[in-house]
Parts: sequence; structure tokens; C-alpha cells
Amino acid sequence: MTWKRLGTRAARLVVYASAVGAFLIVLLFLVSYVRYGRVIRKLEQGGLTHTTSVYAAPRWLEVGEEITAGDLIEDLKLAGYSIEREGDLALRIVAPVNGEALHIRLVEGRIASIQEAGGKTLEKATIEPPLLSNLSEQQRQQRYPVRFEQLPTHLVNAVVAVEDKRFFRHMGFDPFRMAMAAYVDLKEGRKQQGASTITMQLARSIWLGRQKKWGRKIEEMLLAMQMEAKLPKKKIFEYYANELYLGHRGPFSIHGFAAASRVLLNKKLDELRLEDAALLAGLGQAPSLYDPLRYPERARQRRNLVLALMRENEFITEEQRQQAAAAPIRTPNFNTYEVTAPYFVDYVMDELQRRHPRWEEEGEAARVYTTLDLRLQRLAEQAVELEMKALDKRFRGKDRPQVALVAIDPRTGGIKALVGGRDYRESQLNRARALRQPGSVFKPFVYAAAFGSGMNGGAALTPASTVLDEPTQFVFNRQVYEPGNFNEIFGGYVTLRRALASSLNVAAVKVAEMTGFEKVAGLARRVGLNVQPTPSIALGAYEATPVQITAAYVPFVNRGRYRSPKSVSMVLAWNNEVRYRGPDEDRTVMDPRVAYLMQSLLQDVVRRGTASGVRARGFKLPVGAKTGTSRDGWFAGFTTELVCVVWVGFDDGRELGLEGSKSALPVWTAFMKRAHELSPYRRAGKFDAPAGVTRGIIDPTTGLIANEFCPARSEELFLAGSEPGPCNRHSIETPAFPSVAAEAVLSPAPAAVLQPAVVTDPPR
Repeated sequence: MTWKRLGTRAARLVVYASAVGAFLIVLLFLVSYVRYGRVIRKLEQGGLTHTTSVYAAPRWLEVGEEITAGDLIEDLKLAGYSIEREGDLALRIVAPVNGEALHIRLVEGRIASIQEAGGKTLEKATIEPPLLSNLSEQQRQQRYPVRFEQLPTHLVNAVVAVEDKRFFRHMGFDPFRMAMAAYVDLKEGRKQQGASTITMQLARSIWLGRQKKWGRKIEEMLLAMQMEAKLPKKKIFEYYANELYLGHRGPFSIHGFAAASRVLLNKKLDELRLEDAALLAGLGQAPSLYDPLRYPERARQRRNLVLALMRENEFITEEQRQQAAAAPIRTPNFNTYEVTAPYFVDYVMDELQRRHPRWEEEGEAARVYTTLDLRLQRLAEQAVELEMKALDKRFRGKDRPQVALVAIDPRTGGIKALVGGRDYRESQLNRARALRQPGSVFKPFVYAAAFGSGMNGGAALTPASTVLDEPTQFVFNRQVYEPGNFNEIFGGYVTLRRALASSLNVAAVKVAEMTGFEKVAGLARRVGLNVQPTPSIALGAYEATPVQITAAYVPFVNRGRYRSPKSVSMVLAWNNEVRYRGPDEDRTVMDPRVAYLMQSLLQDVVRRGTASGVRARGFKLPVGAKTGTSRDGWFAGFTTELVCVVWVGFDDGRELGLEGSKSALPVWTAFMKRAHELSPYRRAGKFDAPAGVTRGIIDPTTGLIANEFCPARSEELFLAGSEPGPCNRHSIETPAFPSVAAEAVLSPAPAAVLQPAVVTDPPR
């Protein structure tokens, strides 16, 4: 065979091989186009695949709203807005995601005007909700998405220098770099050289995983070509900067440079220096290996390599390189790392899974909008940290007790703040959802059932009705039940108002017995509590969670209407399709007049009962509340704007050994005082009486309408038609009966006077 013929055959083989190779490449491209085309189209529309972003509630700003410049700036900072002052009382704000700008002017502590950048005047505007967390494949992530324009130039240049210096010039893959990597791998006999461009790395992190093999490299290349054809370079870099895995802290993975900057350096992106940008850019290759907290020397060497590459590519001068390379590695203390509402985010995901298991389809991006007020959440976390540290001193080095706090908007049922423990990094157990005996915080439902029983043919019990509080044995189902009072102190004959204010146990069980245990249990079930009709129901023996107790107190504020606790407002798919809306359960569970009586009685608990520490700690707004002590400490209370419950105890169920007034009350008060300094919660006021409630002057020793000879008098509320008769114990011949010291004595009034409850002040 001649050389000419051999050359011809060789040429044909090359042509055939090239044709087959081209066909396979086209086939692979088509397969990848079909397989990944849909998700790439999602990227075009702005949604990262397989990720779920969880947001707090949006914030409305309205013309005329009362708010200080400091409060407004704090709200905007929490939402990630850029803020520029335009004079002493004017602000220009820029949204973190869509980049929209607003001009806001304040006059005398109120919003005077809101204008769009084009000059259009608005009556109200929505502030973008702050991002709480980002989840991927059921794993918690810290991620703060940013636009390309928000990335510092030094950071972009550092990433390009170390990862892909021809990024802004190639079409998705770099043949020169791939050829060099292949040569080194063949020479060394193993796969160790990286040849991936930034676009290929993005494709791998979203869809393909991190396994190194040439077959996967071809798939990366084909995907990268599709992305380059569909997306501009800046958008690809933006996705990369938000998606890149950059390490772990506790139970969270860190994705994106904005999150890494906050977690590792305690800085926002616009605060990064050149050396900081080089440090972050160097993490991408091996985040664990170059972690600046664990391995500062390795991190320094890697950072300086990035600086050298930046100098080689003429992004910086030699003087800049030397100054940055000489800078020490500075990282914040690990304990200063702030996690945003982690227990609440867990609660949200659990609720979605329970109520709507198919809410998240595989591979779909989603945005979950929640009810959380991030301002209140921060205040709740601060109150827990401060007051629980003070409580630790009582235990002198023993195990620290745990805590839960839940705050709900009584009008909507929306959870505005939720703390499930002292440190999520130490324990992910969410105590806000843990079942514990609520103790005396359950007692208000006994009295509410008693007041409502008269409307259904039962005994007409009123706040002025008296009960004998003394050691008593109760027989139920042939079993003897003998409760005791705190410190074994008994009050004798007391009104129901006094019995609740002093949290008398025997009196509560007697009231439940007179009302009917089944009626008490029926009311409890209507407010979401799982109980049984037994004598111990009156003392909170049946377990409930802090979330359930908080929701159960809502009807006291909401005119007898129960709103189921809600953490999710709405879930949107990547294409803005509504995938799920949160529950909106709204039902009447008690008469509005009964709810008002309970507001009055629970205000008395604060004024002169077991919850008086609220006033001693400086909280002056109208408030109703109840302490609770079982093995744990509880405190439940409300204003017209917010219902809040705090639980304190040990995870293993040991006795806390402290009343709710000494354990949970301080946390509750610290939170509620600061919460009501914010808009709209600062508008909390008096509780309005519904029609059908009357007032009368009673003798508190008898519970009857006072006459002119009664030695003690106090004002009381009644459901119209349930008023007691006139006092028949005292007359001009009878000696003065000792007044009850705990009751406020009013000025003399005509005997048996009843009048409509037009004044909304609670009786004293």
C-alpha cells in the first residue's frame, strides 16, 4: 500500500471521526437543551433553581404615619436598603433587589410625603421584605442575594483573576485553559487541574454536583454555552456571586459573597477593603481548607496569591498589592455571628410541610413570604438574651434554663416574633412548639367559660360571684382530687375577680366544677387546646405549646374571635404563580361581652395580682396578663395590638423552682416595652366595651350590689341581665364589716345603681 493511499485513508478516518464527534456534540447539546432548557429559562426570569427563599413580612410606609427618622432608617436597614440623606428631614432610599428609588420627607415625626424617582407622589409604598434564609434540598443556608451593580469592583476583579481571567471574553468555556489542564493531567496521570470557567462552575453548582471527571466537564461546557446564549455576562456573574458555596458555620452553609462577608468578616459588601475582597475570592476553590477563622495562615497565603494574580492582570498597582498583602487577617468572634430568626424559619418549613406537603416541587425555586416583623424579632431575641442572663445568676452555675417567646397579631393571627431557644447553634429544638403543662395561664378559660355559661342555661356566674377558697377534696370518677394553693395560703370567701387576680387554685377548681368541666373543656378546644373534662383542667394540667397558648389568648383581645396562628402569608413559584396561601381561620369562640369581662379581670391581675411586676418594671400601657407556674414558668399577656407568651423551663422537665412572675415575666416585659415603642404597636390603647355590659357598685365581701351601709365598695362589670341582687347583710343596725384590703374603695354611690358601661376604664 502506497503512502498516498495510507494518507487518503487516514484523512477519511479523520473526517469520519470529526463527523461522528460533531454529531455526538450536537446530540449532547440537544439532550442538554431538552434536559436543562426549562431551568435555564427560569434563570432568565430571575429564579435560582432548587432554592427556597424565606422572607419576613413587607413593611408599608404611609403618608401621615407617625415615625421618627431613626426608626425609619432602622427599618430600611433591616430590609437591606441603601439610604442617602437629602437634608435633615429627607431620605433617598434604594431597594436592594429591584433597585427602585423613593424620596421620603419627614416633618415633626411624621411621614409628610413619598415620591418615586420620576416625581410621582404616592400615598403609601411597600418596603421590600428582608430575606430571612435560603434553603436548598432541605438544608439551611445563609444567602443575601445582591445585584451585579452592588458587587465591589475589587471583588469582581479578584474573582476573575483567580477563577477565570477571560470570563468577559469567552463564550462559556476557555479552550486554552482546558488544553493546558488536559496536558498537565496527562503528564501527572491524574485529574487535578481545574479547567472550569465561572459559567461552568455555576452550571455545576446548580445542576451537576462537584465530582471531577471529563464526561461531566463536557456537560458543564454544553450547559455553559446555553447559559451564555441566554444570559448577559453580568447576570451570569451575579448568579455565581450569589450561589457559590463558601463554607459552614454551625448548622448553616454559606452561599454567596454577601453572606460570606457578613459571616466571616462582619462587614457588608460596600465595606470591603482590597484585602477583604481577595480573601473572599480565594475561598471558592476550597472553603474549608482556607477558612480564615480556623486556618488564618492558609487563608493569608491564599489571599496573597489572589493579590499577586490581580497585579499580574493589572487590576491593581504594585503598591496596592504590597499594602493589602501586609494587612493581617481579621475575623469576628464566632459568637458574634448573627442568624436571622432560625427557629421561626424552621417553624415555617414545618408548617408548610404539614399543611401543604406538595408545596415544593422538585427542582423548583420558590419565595416564601411570612408574617414575621423583623424589628420585633430582633427585640425578642435581645430581651431573651438579656433577661435569661440575669436569670442564670439564680442557678449559680447549674444547667441554664431554656426559653420560648411567641408574639401574635390578634387581628390576623400572624406570628410577628418567635424565639424557640437561647442559641440555635447549640440546640435546634424549637421550644415554641414543645408540649408543656401551662399551669395557671390556663385559668382565664375557666372563668371565661363560667361567665358564658349563664347564656346557655347554666348558673349565671359573674366577676362579683363569691366562692369559698379553703382546703377542699373533689371527687371525680370515684377518685379524690385535692389541690393546694401557692404557699398553702387560702382566701376564704372571695369574688371571682379576686380569685383570678390572686391565682387561687382551689377557687379555680370550684369555679370549673360549678360551670361544668365539659363546658370548660369545650371552650378550650374551640381555642385550639387539647384537654379533657376533669378537675385538673382548671390548673392547666393538659399540655400545650407556647404557640397554642398565644393563639388561645387572641379571642380575649379580638372580641371573642379566634384566629389560627399563621406564619406564612403566601408562597410564590419562580414564575410568580401563587402556589400556596396561609390559613385564614377566623371563628367566634366566645361572646364579645365575655371577652371584655376577661380583659377587665386580666388587667386586674396586672394592677394588683400576680402580674403586678409588669408595672414595677415600667410598662404603663393598658395590658391584661396572667402568670403560670407548673414545673416551668409561664407568662401570657396582651395589649390591643399584640399578644405575647413566654415560657421558661428545662428541656428534661425538671422543676424550675421559680414562679412565672420571677422567670417569664421579666422576659415578657422587656420585649413588650420596646415593641410598643414601634409603629404601629405604639398605638395600643384602652379596650373598648361592647354593647350589653353594665357597671355596678358592689360590696366585695358579699358580691352583691352595695347599699349605703356597706363598709367597702368597688365597681364591677356584668353581662346585662346577670347583675346580683342588693346586699342584705349590712344595715344601720349591723356593725361595720371589715373591708377587703385588696379591693379599691370607691366614693359612696346610691344603692343598687346599675348603668351602661360607656366608660372604657376597667374597674378598680
